[in-house]
Amino acid sequence: MKFMKLGSKPDAFQTDGNDARYVLSDLPSDIIIHVDDARFFLHKFPLLSKSSLLQRLIIEASQNGTDEVVIQDIPGGVKTFEICAKFCYGMVVTLNAYNVVAVRCAAEYLGMTEDVEKSNLIFKMEVFLNSGIFRSWKDSIIALQTTDALLPWSEELKLVGRCIDSIATKATANPSNVMWSYTYNRKSASSDEIVEARKSSQAVPKDWWVEDLCELDVDLYRRVMVAVKSRGRIPSDVVGEALKAYAARWLPECCDTLVDDVYSESYKHLLETIVWLLPSDKGSSGIPCRFFLQLLKITVLIGAGELLKEELMDRIVLQLHKASVNDLLIPSKPPAQTIYDIQLVQTLIGRYMRHAGVAEDGIFLNNLDQEMFETNVDNESLVALCKLVDRYLAEVASDPNLSVSSFVDLATSMPESARTAHDGLYTAIDIFLKLHPGLPKTEKRKVCSLMDVKKLSKGACIHAAQNDRLPLRVVVQVLFFEQLRAAGAASAVATAGPNGSVARCMARLEEEEDDEDGGWKESRALPEPPTPGALRKQLGSLKLAAADQGGDDGRRLVARSSSVANQSSRLSLSSRSRRIFDKLWVGGGGGKVPGEAAVGGKGSSDTSGSSQSPRSSAKPLESKSSSASSRNRRYSVS
Repeated sequence: MKFMKLGSKPDAFQTDGNDARYVLSDLPSDIIIHVDDARFFLHKFPLLSKSSLLQRLIIEASQNGTDEVVIQDIPGGVKTFEICAKFCYGMVVTLNAYNVVAVRCAAEYLGMTEDVEKSNLIFKMEVFLNSGIFRSWKDSIIALQTTDALLPWSEELKLVGRCIDSIATKATANPSNVMWSYTYNRKSASSDEIVEARKSSQAVPKDWWVEDLCELDVDLYRRVMVAVKSRGRIPSDVVGEALKAYAARWLPECCDTLVDDVYSESYKHLLETIVWLLPSDKGSSGIPCRFFLQLLKITVLIGAGELLKEELMDRIVLQLHKASVNDLLIPSKPPAQTIYDIQLVQTLIGRYMRHAGVAEDGIFLNNLDQEMFETNVDNESLVALCKLVDRYLAEVASDPNLSVSSFVDLATSMPESARTAHDGLYTAIDIFLKLHPGLPKTEKRKVCSLMDVKKLSKGACIHAAQNDRLPLRVVVQVLFFEQLRAAGAASAVATAGPNGSVARCMARLEEEEDDEDGGWKESRALPEPPTPGALRKQLGSLKLAAADQGGDDGRRLVARSSSVANQSSRLSLSSRSRRIFDKLWVGGGGGKVPGEAAVGGKGSSDTSGSSQSPRSSAKPLESKSSSASSRNRRYSVS
């Protein structure tokens, strides 16, 4: 820190503890000066030789027959007047960045100009400011901070503007020319480097000045940033870094503080300043979406106004796919009953789609509206946003006040083509059903109809097959498509017509559930799963060919290949899922796996109460003519 010493005489000012200050001298004091609550017992001659104001006041006091003078509203108060008085006596005083502005304003107030005496206090202050304070980075910032308490003097003497100009000039300097001290403690600075090596080799970062400005008052910070931006040398990402650092310094992390009315106005003013200082290019990638969402969260909590909210939302939608789930967890305000503001997130998603020119079916449109921004939205961005929406759904699904309609609307806000896998959606559905156990079956089916079991991974299918919260029809679909996936490892699977045994079984299960619900029919029917009719024909031909060759090995080979997938899929099934599995593969009527007993008819319904495998629970059919049996023989595979 720069400093300057004035005077040569030792400091002879004393105090008696009762706000009375006097000078140790053989001469008695002949003037008493009242400054605020303090009294200074001084001598007229040193004061008259330096201050034009004191000359006038002392002469007026003498004419009135008194030796007391009152000084009111001197900049800096008692401490600053004492420094000026010591200067008049020639005593040693030390000036630095903390008191130079106050002394300069007080010297102006007292009229300590060159007209009164050469090399007076104002002259010396100006020399120190220009040669010391304004040449130092940190001293300029400290001096600027002190100007706020010295208004309007500091403004009229242009000390505020000179400090700001000094700071802006240094902040926009080429980093390679920065030789002064600055603060840089952020995570981007490597902490494991040797200090000596870093001092000699590490280049000065572009945002080296950001942290030091965070100590400024919001109004002074705004003026400094305007001056910095007006020079046109600072890129948008550095401006964004500066605003992020300032927001982190002054905005609270705890949401409870934001609802306090005492601080709401100051936070609102701070938010307005930060948003006003944002780069004019809304599509600038230098400022992350997370920062905008943090500002939006605070804006919502303190009710900063719709204009501020709209400005932030316009910036967020341009890079919403880069956000995280925690960033989207914006607490809701009454009268909303949900924990988080789900409607706000859904609005952001809808704006993202409109600005990107994407229809509900995922098709890119041209000239959707005149206000559409130019964005670099591609399929990867849509997929990333869809995954984000699914994770957000899983997070808010635990809210007991979340309605089915809100859940469905948020899940369907993304085009189906963007959801390449349904594991994340299944997780959200499972959590929603778990935290809403009292849902009617109609609403459960409505929620589950959002999910396409064909887009579930194998692990998700195994979990869904044992999930008692899912409707029976969904579990049947999961079991069947997982069975097809397992069978596809041995041979190709072709889609059969609607008369397959599995399709008939699924229809029967649906009718049983509909009867329990009073004849309810789904408004949005789930897709009918394919049946492996072609595969059955292929395996049947394979068995006949093996039989013609007269080998028992051929029959055993066909039986082994037809049951391997069935066995692998049933290893980890729960009792409920196994009963469904039995109904699916035994109740189809006439279905028969080589090497197993034929099953069919009404006897298959008995398996619904058993957890046995189809082999043990099947009932033999009544004997019929051998010709009819051979004609009607069908081969079913797992």
